[in-house]
Amino acid sequence: MSETFDCISPVDGSAYVTRSYATASDIEKALRVAQKAKEPWRALPLSERAKVCHAALDLLLLKKASLAEEISWQMGRPIQYSPGEIAGFDERARYMINIAEAKLQDICPPTQPGFRRFIKRQPHGVVFSITPWNYPYLTAVNSIIPALMAGNVVVMKTSAQTPLVAERIVAAFKEAGLAEGVIQYLHTNHDDTLGIVASGEVDYVSFTGSTQGGVAVETAAAGKFLELSLELGGKDAAYVRADADVTSSVESLVDGAYFNSGQSCCGIERIYVHSSLYESFMEKFVDLVKQYQLGSPLDPQTSLGPMVSAAAACDVRHHINNTIHVGAKAKIPRDLFAMDDDECAYLAPQVLTDVEHDMRFMKNEIFGPVVGIMSVSDDKQALSLMNDSQYGLTASLWTKDLELALSLADRLQVGTVFTNRCDYLDPALAWSGMKLSGKGCSLSEVGYERLTRPKSFHFRESF
Repeated sequence: MSETFDCISPVDGSAYVTRSYATASDIEKALRVAQKAKEPWRALPLSERAKVCHAALDLLLLKKASLAEEISWQMGRPIQYSPGEIAGFDERARYMINIAEAKLQDICPPTQPGFRRFIKRQPHGVVFSITPWNYPYLTAVNSIIPALMAGNVVVMKTSAQTPLVAERIVAAFKEAGLAEGVIQYLHTNHDDTLGIVASGEVDYVSFTGSTQGGVAVETAAAGKFLELSLELGGKDAAYVRADADVTSSVESLVDGAYFNSGQSCCGIERIYVHSSLYESFMEKFVDLVKQYQLGSPLDPQTSLGPMVSAAAACDVRHHINNTIHVGAKAKIPRDLFAMDDDECAYLAPQVLTDVEHDMRFMKNEIFGPVVGIMSVSDDKQALSLMNDSQYGLTASLWTKDLELALSLADRLQVGTVFTNRCDYLDPALAWSGMKLSGKGCSLSEVGYERLTRPKSFHFRESF
């Protein structure tokens, strides 16, 4: 008899769904079926792959409202925002489908008399996609759609917090007529997940999650010569220059810090503001944060839902309290938010000032609705502090001088630099990280390079 697990909803602490973990025989069968499906799917014309992917997306969009409600129940995002994840899933997927033909074409070097030379982009085979709960559809689409379009087959493993996501995606592809084994899901525990990585039965692993999880995946893959894409943690920084528009930067950075209750790998966790703007910036920032409505994610008026679990909220409270204990100042009174309770998943947003860069809060990923804000004297100090991190996912610059922003951006040690925006994934651009934020990339034409391997053909036309 297989072991079961519950998705405990942060809405009310109830068991929203109960599922069984895959048994050893379930896993063996899924990998065997995937291996069998590889060649027929790879041989299918790209236009046919696109047709079935579009059909599956159409079916998912028809269920947008119910899928959005499931997201809110499973991980706590307010219902006014959850439909946006399904729309984003569709946007990214269609983009990657539509560029596939151009980006998967053969590469032909200059003609050489008497020879035919070209490079084919061939699929790896079986892609194992391991995705988290915080953006369960958006993180999944980054790998599964381009993997399928490139001719790979996919085995999905979503978080135990969001098991319905994998089930809904696979069901949509099945209804769209996808052949057996081309996309499957497995609900697996940590040990079995790492066992699949180490099994020799998968050819590419796409992992989105914590840095510690990425280390575990990389360790399991050692000696297997697997291709790995690891999208890990972040401690993303913003710099508001002296020439920035204070009002627009505050509006965007508040959203970038607190959307999804701060549970975003590319969410803003630290902000550096030029001293000449600091007082006005802080006044507007704190006033705007106070306007959040903390409550049940099923209430259309709620703008800040619970964290994913009471344990996660407790951990963030611990970080906040410890940082205050060593000298930081909290700018948001907890009693403004009635639902904030030490024993529950509902956590009030917080703004910390008087933070120092040697505090753990400014070094570690917090992953909650709290941000630290410091005053800086110039660009040099801001760049030094922004780069003073073990992470390197994204950073944002807020300035009217775009040429100067380009110069500053070139010196930032991150995978993506934003100017006058933050916390957004453009499917036309490569999504990648530096340092402990990961390796490899997804999305864009570069993502297709990762999901295929080059095979060269060198033909002499006559002896």
